[in-house]
Amino acid sequence: MQLSYWEIKNWFTNVDFTIVGSGIVGLHCALQLRERFPESKILILEKGMLPQGASTKNAGFACFGSLSEIIDDLKSHSEEEVIQLIQKRWDGLQLLRKRLGDTVIDFKPYGGYELFLKDDDATYTECLQKLPFLNEMLKPLFRSDVFSKEIDRFAFENIKEYCIFNPFEAQIDTGNMMQALLKEAISKDILILNQAEVTSFADKNNSVELVINEYIFQTKKLLFATNGFAGYLTNNAVKPARAQVLITEPIPNLDIKGTFHLDKGYYYFRNFEDRILLGGGRNLDFEVETTTDLSQTEKIQNKLEDLLKNVILPNQEFKIAHRWSGIMGIGSHKNPIVTQLSENVYCGVRLGGMGVAIGSLIGKELADLI
Repeated sequence: MQLSYWEIKNWFTNVDFTIVGSGIVGLHCALQLRERFPESKILILEKGMLPQGASTKNAGFACFGSLSEIIDDLKSHSEEEVIQLIQKRWDGLQLLRKRLGDTVIDFKPYGGYELFLKDDDATYTECLQKLPFLNEMLKPLFRSDVFSKEIDRFAFENIKEYCIFNPFEAQIDTGNMMQALLKEAISKDILILNQAEVTSFADKNNSVELVINEYIFQTKKLLFATNGFAGYLTNNAVKPARAQVLITEPIPNLDIKGTFHLDKGYYYFRNFEDRILLGGGRNLDFEVETTTDLSQTEKIQNKLEDLLKNVILPNQEFKIAHRWSGIMGIGSHKNPIVTQLSENVYCGVRLGGMGVAIGSLIGKELADLI
């Protein structure tokens, strides 16, 4: 990469903070650094044309976990850990709303629903039995019951009679959110370079040497916000998890409003205006979906269409408008990793599929490590 003197002077000289990844975490990290260090030079590097992982590709769920997901988490985490995780997700959502405003992100508090397939007796029974316990557990945080049992009023098919309603869930416009964050960063004199992939770095004690596109430069501090792509930083404590998504063409008189969870959160759908956005299916093939490849598979896309046809939109014509994939960062533990890796290198990764909720807070926590 041949750079001019002007390019070197303005973009790559006297850099105080370099952040890798321009998603929710990276941008919030940069904005927090700007608040703390008003005169600093902050550079964000993004390997994609747009944020490459999940920040511009997620389903726009402002949620903190369905009833069955929380019950599942309690089997591998302590009660205190689960409460702390939900608290972080909730605090992250409030931080996001405060920073950008509900109008800008098209925040719609329609509530969330968990549905149970007709043959899923075990999960259905367990959720109904443990609902009072979970409400009691979360009452100190929300000051009221989070989950309630309701009759399905949306005319879904092949599901149990009751669903679980959560009034604290909402939906946002992912594109609006990310565009607003990028505008905010630029307005605060934060430099953002796209198509700039970090191929190597070395902590030199007084600074960090980076290589991007065969160009070498120095930064005082280096912060990674690469989530699903961060396995090499964390000795594989972060694994990539592909999420496949589709969205329909507009459906006349669509009467579905809200965010919906199915099969322990492995499937999720919502209305966006008068369309249905549906994603998930990673549980059909965990091995294949542990990837950073952004393509789709016939197996999962067929399952998503089957759910549309037989559960969500029965006896209704629909057409698929678009399909895409995003890459989440998961691991054996749901807690994000926000840590110092060496003298001048830090990372905030492993958001566990909850980037919209927790990403803003993890960005702030990452910046506050400095």
